[in-house]
Amino acid sequence: MLLFPHAGGAAATYRGLATAVGGQGIDTYVMQYPRRAERLAHPAAETVEELAQDLFDAGDWAAVGPLQLFGHCLGAVVAFEFARIAESRGVDVQRLWVSASEAPSAVAASPRLPTTDREVLAHMVDLGGTDPRLLADEDFVELLLMAVLADYHAFNRYSCERDVRIGADIRTLGGHDDHRIKPDMLTGWQDHTRGSFSRNLFDGGHFYVTEQSAAVAELVHDG
Repeated sequence: MLLFPHAGGAAATYRGLATAVGGQGIDTYVMQYPRRAERLAHPAAETVEELAQDLFDAGDWAAVGPLQLFGHCLGAVVAFEFARIAESRGVDVQRLWVSASEAPSAVAASPRLPTTDREVLAHMVDLGGTDPRLLADEDFVELLLMAVLADYHAFNRYSCERDVRIGADIRTLGGHDDHRIKPDMLTGWQDHTRGSFSRNLFDGGHFYVTEQSAAVAELVHDG
């Protein structure tokens, strides 16, 4: 299982989910995007596709074995593009787990993500998922904005046609109380697979996955 973080998210943020999935007997790797943590000095990807290619080139995924991909929010779209690359290279991708994300074909028509410091911080507070005490730390905020802006700029450049599909099954997940990604928005992902499709909802908002990691891991195990 490869985990793809949300915009601005670092690999460490998904340690809880990775541990829960690993507890189900599934080897789990968390992807690290540029402009954060140990990749702080790495240049930001200009596009989502470039970011997906960067992550694909980082490992010999064919040797790892059949893959499952799990992406939260922006990470779901990155994982989708990663799946397209992997399948074109003959790597076996069995399932794409989509968490709290609109479908690739809906991104271009959706409102652009903010790209000024003040607007980005307001957007992140609205989404939740970041400890308000950390947002009072100027050094933390500086590093956070560096990562978020890199991801937001790439996402704002993204577009995908409705008929672009992967062979892997797509499983969508969301929070009942997510005010950003409504449950019906998840169904748009059905257009992007030649395999099977399903939708599951959990209690919680946009970052339901933090509190529901054990239940999500169990669902992943059951396929």
